[in-house]
Amino acid sequence: MHDPGDFFVKFWGVRGSIASADPGTARYGGNTSSLEVRCGGRLLLFDGGTGLRYLGRELSMNGPVDADMFLTHTHFDHIAGIPFFGPFFNPRNKFRVHAGHLLPAMTVKHALCDLMMAPLFPVPPEIFGASMEFHDFHAGETLQLSNEIRIRTAPLNHPNGATGYRIEWDGKSICYCTDTEHTPGKPDPNILDLISGADVFIYDCMYTDDEYPCHVGWGHSTWQEGVRLADAAKVKTFVVFHHDPDHNDEFMDGVQAELDKVRPGSVVAREGLVVRP
Repeated sequence: MHDPGDFFVKFWGVRGSIASADPGTARYGGNTSSLEVRCGGRLLLFDGGTGLRYLGRELSMNGPVDADMFLTHTHFDHIAGIPFFGPFFNPRNKFRVHAGHLLPAMTVKHALCDLMMAPLFPVPPEIFGASMEFHDFHAGETLQLSNEIRIRTAPLNHPNGATGYRIEWDGKSICYCTDTEHTPGKPDPNILDLISGADVFIYDCMYTDDEYPCHVGWGHSTWQEGVRLADAAKVKTFVVFHHDPDHNDEFMDGVQAELDKVRPGSVVAREGLVVRP
């Protein structure tokens, strides 16, 4: 049981683009994007990367699951764990899957059916035994999940679209903005509005400012841009996320050291990390 007054985010996958099994990435983790957010007794899942499999194993040990899953987008690294998420196979469980980047051309249910379609995968989503609902919205809408939980959303600058989220509960906020590319010298107004005054801001920090010129148009940002956004929006805790698979633990230690200099209190996400507003 979770404390009904608790609000936190736990990281189950922090890597971008593709999972890394390299021993050199073991301390920060090699699994792709998967976050668990607890709003008191309510469970919210953000993205379905390979880290989702490990979250599923823990959830399966604690009785029936009733949860909402929110996808930033449906590129493979953010949904690769969905077919291997054990709780989806348990008929005692209930899930609502949300996405804000696909309408009007497609729906999230259609996208997941394509993911699990032969010859790419041996069984379709109908194999899931849990009660499954699929909800599409337009990025920019506000989702009132309950009387206590409000989720604001914003479109992000990423190929095929992506959605940023701001979870608000009990006067506190956690923002999750990954897979987005910045324009140097022009902070993204959609992100600034979404994260204004946030308690926690999780951001796509795939590259450094020095690396970015070789990756223009790839749909990702830098940890230094994250710092600039966090400062401009008066964010409390900034979290570096979506690490390049070629950035090993030593590299990420270096990023943390630089963060400690320019924005003390910021943290580089690693698997198992829990952050509370």
